[in-house]
Amino acid sequence: FCRVDPYGFERPEDFDYASYEAFFSRYLVVLTRRAIKWSKLLKGNNSIQKSLKVKRYIRKGIPNEHRALIWMIVSGAQTNMEQNPGYYHRLLEGEKNDKLVEAIKTDMNRTFPDNVKFRKTTDPCLQDPLYNVLVAYGHHNKAVGYCQGMNFIAGYLILITKNEEESFWLLDALIGRILPDYYSPAMLGLKTDQEVLGELVKMKVPAVAELMERHGVMWTLVVSRWFICLFIDILPVETVLRIWDCLFYEGSKIIFRVALTLIKQHQAFILEATNFPDICDRFKQITKGTLVTECHSFMQKIFTDPGSLSMATINKLRETCREKLLSQG
Repeated sequence: FCRVDPYGFERPEDFDYASYEAFFSRYLVVLTRRAIKWSKLLKGNNSIQKSLKVKRYIRKGIPNEHRALIWMIVSGAQTNMEQNPGYYHRLLEGEKNDKLVEAIKTDMNRTFPDNVKFRKTTDPCLQDPLYNVLVAYGHHNKAVGYCQGMNFIAGYLILITKNEEESFWLLDALIGRILPDYYSPAMLGLKTDQEVLGELVKMKVPAVAELMERHGVMWTLVVSRWFICLFIDILPVETVLRIWDCLFYEGSKIIFRVALTLIKQHQAFILEATNFPDICDRFKQITKGTLVTECHSFMQKIFTDPGSLSMATINKLRETCREKLLSQG
């Protein structure tokens, strides 16, 4: 059994190899089938148009060999990169903000300590491209600069694209467009979306909402890392990548679909909690186990379990939640 997964992450001591093998042998069949379909769809072209067929294909998973390309196209990152040739390298060559550089350097060794590819001793070590992407982004988007959590997202992008410049433009797509205001200094968008999730749980899993309220558990305590890290280090790698496939195509509502599915599928387990620490602990436990390892069936569930979830509903809730937060100061 391999102690390190294909992405460079070391498997934990208690990793269940047997059930993972059983899942992966089934999943491999799915991956092979998807790869053939994607190759036919792309026909050697490096372009696709958004369509219902493409959306369906993306929901069923993008094969790893096409993942970077498809993310680049559907997120708009490809267009931005082509319209701004040399921009990334100019950012790296330009004047640097010392405070920003210092903050990024501090986080370098904290990024994926369990991933062999980010270790100083590895050659090539991915810390260098990661540092470059974050420094370039901090100077590109001065309103955001650098925020904790961004290092993990940029790190994942580098693992998948194996390309600094593409990772930079994908990071820009996520932070600048797909996630509204998650990483600004006040993190208003992030706080808003946690409240939005609370409202959605009231609508769709009222018993859990009632339990949280009864014990005074704030949503931010149990789900802030889900949102900040986009499920990195929360769910298994394959599952996170499948979530990101949809996130780049369909936008931020995917995060709510995943969160609601985790809560809904484990409703009975969460409702057994009898106090504050117990609730927090159960929210940690619901992100482990076969439900989330079996990424293919999990992704099917996120589109059926929470029921209808329109962007209009989310935007309406965002408005009211944002106003509430601002009035609280």
